[in-house]
Amino acid sequence: MSDSAVNESVYSPKSVESKAQAYWAEQRTFEVDEQSDLPKYFCLSMLPYPSGALHVGHLRNYTIGDVISRYRRMKGYNVLQPMGWDAFGLPAENAAIKNRTSPATWTYANIEQMRGQLKSMGLAIDWTREFATCTPAYYVHEQRLFTRLLKKGLAYRKNSVVNWDPIDQTVLANEQVIDGRGWRTGALVEKKEIPQWFLRITDYAEELLDGLKDLPGWPEAVRTMQANWIGRSEGLQIQFAVENAAGQSLDPATVYTTRPDTLMGVTFLSVAGDHPLALHAAQSNPELKAFIDDLRQGGVAEAELETQEKRGMATGLFAVHPISGERVPVFVANFVLMTYGTGAVMAVPAHDERDHEFAAKYDLPIKVVIAPAADTDLAAHEQAIRQGSAYTAKGVLVNSGELDGLDFGAAFDTLEQRLSAAGIGSRQVNYRLRDWGVSRQRYWGCPIPVIYCKDCGALPVPEDQLPVVLPENLAFSGVQSPIKADPQWRQTTCPQCGGAAERETDTFDTFMESSWYYARYTSPGAEQLVDERARYWTPVDQYIGGIEHAILHLLYFRFFHKLMRDEGLLDSDEPARNLLCQGMVVANTFYRQHADGSKDWFNPADVDVHTDPDTKVTTATLRADGAPVVIGGTEKMSKSKNNGVDPQFLIGEYGADTVRMFSMFAAPPEQSLEWSEAGVEGMARFLRRFWREVVEFTEGGAAPELQVDTLNAAQLELRSKLHETIRKIDDDFGRRLSFNTAIAALMELYNAVSKFRDDSEQGRAVKFECLRDMVLMISPIAPHIAFELWQRLGHSSVALETVAFPVPDERALQRATVTLGVQVNGKLRGTVQVAPDADKASIEALALADAGVQRALAGLSLVKAIVVPGKIVSLVAK
Repeated sequence: MSDSAVNESVYSPKSVESKAQAYWAEQRTFEVDEQSDLPKYFCLSMLPYPSGALHVGHLRNYTIGDVISRYRRMKGYNVLQPMGWDAFGLPAENAAIKNRTSPATWTYANIEQMRGQLKSMGLAIDWTREFATCTPAYYVHEQRLFTRLLKKGLAYRKNSVVNWDPIDQTVLANEQVIDGRGWRTGALVEKKEIPQWFLRITDYAEELLDGLKDLPGWPEAVRTMQANWIGRSEGLQIQFAVENAAGQSLDPATVYTTRPDTLMGVTFLSVAGDHPLALHAAQSNPELKAFIDDLRQGGVAEAELETQEKRGMATGLFAVHPISGERVPVFVANFVLMTYGTGAVMAVPAHDERDHEFAAKYDLPIKVVIAPAADTDLAAHEQAIRQGSAYTAKGVLVNSGELDGLDFGAAFDTLEQRLSAAGIGSRQVNYRLRDWGVSRQRYWGCPIPVIYCKDCGALPVPEDQLPVVLPENLAFSGVQSPIKADPQWRQTTCPQCGGAAERETDTFDTFMESSWYYARYTSPGAEQLVDERARYWTPVDQYIGGIEHAILHLLYFRFFHKLMRDEGLLDSDEPARNLLCQGMVVANTFYRQHADGSKDWFNPADVDVHTDPDTKVTTATLRADGAPVVIGGTEKMSKSKNNGVDPQFLIGEYGADTVRMFSMFAAPPEQSLEWSEAGVEGMARFLRRFWREVVEFTEGGAAPELQVDTLNAAQLELRSKLHETIRKIDDDFGRRLSFNTAIAALMELYNAVSKFRDDSEQGRAVKFECLRDMVLMISPIAPHIAFELWQRLGHSSVALETVAFPVPDERALQRATVTLGVQVNGKLRGTVQVAPDADKASIEALALADAGVQRALAGLSLVKAIVVPGKIVSLVAK
């Protein structure tokens, strides 16, 4: 071991934590390899973006992972817990512009700062596996994989209508558009058609959907969100003949519908603004052309299309109903996109809310063809729909000719047969999921490894010429990418004909880097993306991160794993067995509002909060001037609301263990944690008391050997309490991941130990066992204080990090008696001591004999006695 124990009798977090961290670094305690007979355990927290400042959300996330990792190590696993940096992205460019530096300089400086912050938390990380995704040594493997996908047809380029952020000058994924605005800039998003690179994630749609059934360790909410995003549907693809006003035939319109039972209720067709029929009609209709041009403003996200005002314009064209032969008008509508389905939708206003809203606005027919049942009052049903809203449930067909009376399934089958025989319809499975657009028109990202030759077209960069290195020393003063403006970087030679060519200047979406990073941790230094070590470590055993990543990251994470599997790099189907989505960290907000409606937000540390003891009214004042401030809501910590807490200040003020303990105690990991300075101070007091309890015990000398057979009742009672706590905390850590209840149980045990006054030899032996096992049980959460107290308890030659988690003694769990609370009409009135196997009658008799219970029952008649074995006795009287 290292130097002798810290000399202070008073707990000094700074000296205790520096000593422990120095020892772990010197001994390389948490470095692991694959040469172990122990079962492996890969615990991974989502890698951080190097913004320069660790926030409390980081602290909680990584503490959760560290508790799990340390516990699993104590349970006999070969544990890998790595760390890296998700280092490409727009924030670095924006910060570089603001600070007049390069994104690389800003990023690497932040990594240095945040690495030190993470180490100050005492995380059990194998730092030898660290990487930053912005280094060529990392992204060369991503480029190599992309070129292989390109050759297999899983990567391709096409013109696409995209969400364009006019401020950031880049494409946004649909998920990055919030209420029609860019998620970073807040700018109104525009539609724009540009060439984009895509990955065929839709080729894996069915497997991604089916695989969710094999992830019982993932939260149901995440699996449901992914299933809905993939959006498997079964329907009919139907062809409508199209004519102009003069009856001349045009190219047909193809629609896809999951509700073919409503086909006879079609009263118009809706098409996208850039559908061929719309563009054809616009050639002779200036007003329609202007309308279509206007539609190009706004995003392409489905969520936005569903909520925006429905607008449309008649094209002057007509579709011919494939069953009735009736001509129905064709409209251009702002809620239809060419990128979704066929770009044409059959409109059934009576049975679709969106179509109903559109028909009501433009006075289009509403034809009811579905009723709840065969005996429905059809006139009343039709009136309710026309005057109210669409009837969207499935039922039986009405007003549908020979189809009347059929239910959904029968109508589906009948129409499939009829339309298929006519060559104008077929059953199809469709997905809401679209191929992943991975191009971004920004500089600070991984270069897409493609070369453009005017003769040979788009070609992958040969593998022996990879990586295509992003220059890091280019001037960067605005939103235009420096590599687009640098002809020297762009110019290259065609690998096929040897002629002049240019490099692709788009870079990858940063989700590309974060989709496979976990695999690289398994194979540091490997010449390929991974080597055989990846098969040992994957899949991840426990993954930890926010539920806000349920679709964007976690779906791509699963997709990339399957790509790597199919490349022969991995041999499992899913990247992570278990997923824990931690809740947000929230705190109070305080502000002053100006006459123009703007607000100045004040940090909670700068505000005094007062509650009047009489009126119970709570007010707040700013410490600087004593003037009142408004108490806002409790919200997620953010810079915009200035309600964040600096973790480094907290660690400096209270110590890392205190902050770790509070972040695990204040709420279950999957729930939001409300920050409380009083709660942090309370945890600091507990650690000081625990420290003092151990120190005072050790000052009494070494503890004698425990002789279980000689223990008296009080000693047996405390020992039973210890081993019940071991059993509970072992379950809380290992199965339930319920760290707050584990800490509560530890505190309850501490209270029992601190009240135990027995200086006999066996009394000290029992207390030593309690303190020793408490140190072991607290060590995953508060590892520094545990490191020091372990030595103080006489284990200076045995490293705490090599000791197993305590095992409950079954003899100690078999108590001679158990204590039951006795309630009278819901209020605790006494306790009784009973044998563990006591029957209901004897327990009830003892409860009724208790003096406090008898006082509570005076003048009342017992109505019922409820005995919950091992828990409580509840008496009902009146």
